[in-house]
Amino acid sequence: MKTGFVTIFGRPNAGKSTLMNALMGEKLAIVSPKVQTTRHRIRGILTTDDYQIILSDTPGIIDPKYKLQEKMMMAVKSAMEDSDVALLLFDVNEDLEEANTIFEALKLKVPAIVVINKLDKASKERKEEVYAYFGSKAYCKELVGISALKGMQLDDLLKGILKYLPEGAPFFDGEEMTDLPTRFFVAEMIREKIFYLYKEEIPYHTTVIITEFKEKSTLTKIVADIIVQRETQKVILLGEGGKMIKQLGTQSRVDIEAFIGRKVFLELFVKVRPKWRDNEFMLKEYGYY
Repeated sequence: MKTGFVTIFGRPNAGKSTLMNALMGEKLAIVSPKVQTTRHRIRGILTTDDYQIILSDTPGIIDPKYKLQEKMMMAVKSAMEDSDVALLLFDVNEDLEEANTIFEALKLKVPAIVVINKLDKASKERKEEVYAYFGSKAYCKELVGISALKGMQLDDLLKGILKYLPEGAPFFDGEEMTDLPTRFFVAEMIREKIFYLYKEEIPYHTTVIITEFKEKSTLTKIVADIIVQRETQKVILLGEGGKMIKQLGTQSRVDIEAFIGRKVFLELFVKVRPKWRDNEFMLKEYGYY
């Protein structure tokens, strides 16, 4: 049996979370059109009779500007340390040199597959240019072209991964899909809706903490705090007459109910914690280790 850890690396918005979800056949990582949606290392466990692949989605690689982003980059570094195979994900229409600089800086000690994403959105000439460019790089063991969003050529990618995975006993029970608790995914679903519903600034100044998660006979009661940095951000999150927070709650509840398979009573509170993104104690409290 082939068993091992496979990590997806890449720039923000390359499609890492979309690829993770496509390979898993389940939505584990939140996605949005905005960059830097993923803040944590998220593991998905893909098990068959022949293999167990422990997939890790990681935050987009950036030059950190504050402590929260430093924690995000630490999640990338920790993923590098226990990977058996690296997937270097590249958006086919992005800058080749910038991506190459990031990939070379990783200094990987494990086999790397360069995965060219969004292949359906590129001309034949562009595809040839990208393949020739990465095909000449020392870190590139193999090249695979896909469309994560459309599920194109994922079988080819899986075959490439299995080629480099070691043989061994599985690390997790075959029924497990992730090693993260349900509360984590509930908080992420609320945060995903914030990315979609609010303007550019708000999602990056916000985090979500689940303060209560109680299974009752007919439903699950969930209480969440939405943390922001300033009073003005709280006003925007609430909206006039509480209109926006109600919309956020309604849309989040639909996704959470689908995820846990039960009726949900969801309560949201907005709390102001000045400069939480640069406060070591608060970051630990909010789960950014």
